[in-house]
Amino acid sequence: MSSVEHPMKALEEFVPEGSFEQVVHYLNFYKVHLTVTKARRSVLGDYRHPFRGKAHRITVNGNLNQYEFIITLLHELAHLLTFEQFGNKAEVHGPEWKKTYSQLLTDFVELKIFPGDIEKALKKSIRNPSATANGETELLLILRQYDRHKKPGMHMIQELPGGSIFQTHDGRTFRKGEQLRKRFRCIEIKTGLIYLFSPVYEVRVVGS
Repeated sequence: MSSVEHPMKALEEFVPEGSFEQVVHYLNFYKVHLTVTKARRSVLGDYRHPFRGKAHRITVNGNLNQYEFIITLLHELAHLLTFEQFGNKAEVHGPEWKKTYSQLLTDFVELKIFPGDIEKALKKSIRNPSATANGETELLLILRQYDRHKKPGMHMIQELPGGSIFQTHDGRTFRKGEQLRKRFRCIEIKTGLIYLFSPVYEVRVVGS
């Protein structure tokens, strides 16, 4: 996986105006080795605790807009702070992590660095943070509206009319069906098998 190490000053372009100093405070205080990576489909960021002399390590995808970048970074910082306090005794996304993440979100919302619609969605997350990005559908749909570089021809599942035929990144073709709670029920054209897709999953429309 290709990646590039960013000195602290370079990090400023990745986070919203007014948040840089607070972010750097955490990174310096806990001696975090932060890596901004190329886009990864499976994760937006991750955290690794100190091991065999290595420092805390956090990676965040560099293709995220500033608001999604800092929210992802805070998610990973919450893992770091939880590890600092509880070690391996706490569950990965258990109550200790949720409490820590909620407090981080609260602190950064108070900096007034987010647009109103993102701030409103974040306040819902603060009450009960989700362990994964897919659990924050409402927030993600709002965040994606702030993407600077959208891939031509790509659309989120949420945006497609019912019955649309679309193609995924691996070339498979599906027909969009009804929404079941947070995901959409879609049928693979070739096999007839049913798959559930997140509303924010990006696909290419090929028919209707």
